[in-house]
Amino acid sequence: MGKGRLEAFSDGVMAVIITIMVLEMKVPHGSDLAALMPLLPVFVSYVLSFVMVGIYWNNHHHLLHSVSHINGRIMLANMHLLFWLSLFPFVTGWMGENHFSNLPSALFGVVALMCGVSYKILVSSLIVHHGRHSTLAAALGKDIKGWSSLAIYAVAIPLAFYDGVLAFGLYILVAAIWFAPDRRIEKHVGKR
Repeated sequence: MGKGRLEAFSDGVMAVIITIMVLEMKVPHGSDLAALMPLLPVFVSYVLSFVMVGIYWNNHHHLLHSVSHINGRIMLANMHLLFWLSLFPFVTGWMGENHFSNLPSALFGVVALMCGVSYKILVSSLIVHHGRHSTLAAALGKDIKGWSSLAIYAVAIPLAFYDGVLAFGLYILVAAIWFAPDRRIEKHVGKR
C-alpha cells in the first residue's frame, strides 16, 4: 500500500492539534503587561507542546520518507501515535492553568511518554515491514536517543509529584534533545 494518504492524514491531524492548543489560550482582560502575567504558565506550556508536536511532525516526515510502502499494522501504529498526540491540548491546558502543579505535570509526562512509546511502536512496525537491513533500520541503529528520551520521561513522571516545575524542566530537556531533526535518517536516505 502507498504511504501518501497516511502522511496527508497525519499532517492534518497534527495541524488540528496545534490549532486546538492555540485556541485554548484565552485573551487577557486588560491592556497592560500585568494582564499577561497570569497567562505566562499557559503560554510556556503551549510553547513546549507546540515544539513537541512540531518535533513529532518533523521526525514523522523523515520516518515515512525513509520507507516505500505501508501495511495495516503500520496504519494502526500511526493511529496509536496520533491518539496520544491528540491529548496534548488537554494536558497542556491543564498543566498551564494550574501553574505546573503535581498531577497535571505528571499527566503531561504520561502523555509525552506514551507519544514516545507509540512512536517507537510505529518505528518497529516499519522496520518489521521493510526488514532489518532496510534504510530505516540502518539509520536508527540501537536508537539510544529514543530510549534515553523514554527513560527521562519515566523519571519525570514520579518527579512531578515532588516538583512539577522540575519535571517540566526534564520535558524541556527531551524536546531539546530532539529539536534538531534526526539526521540519522537523512544521512542514510541520501545514500540510497
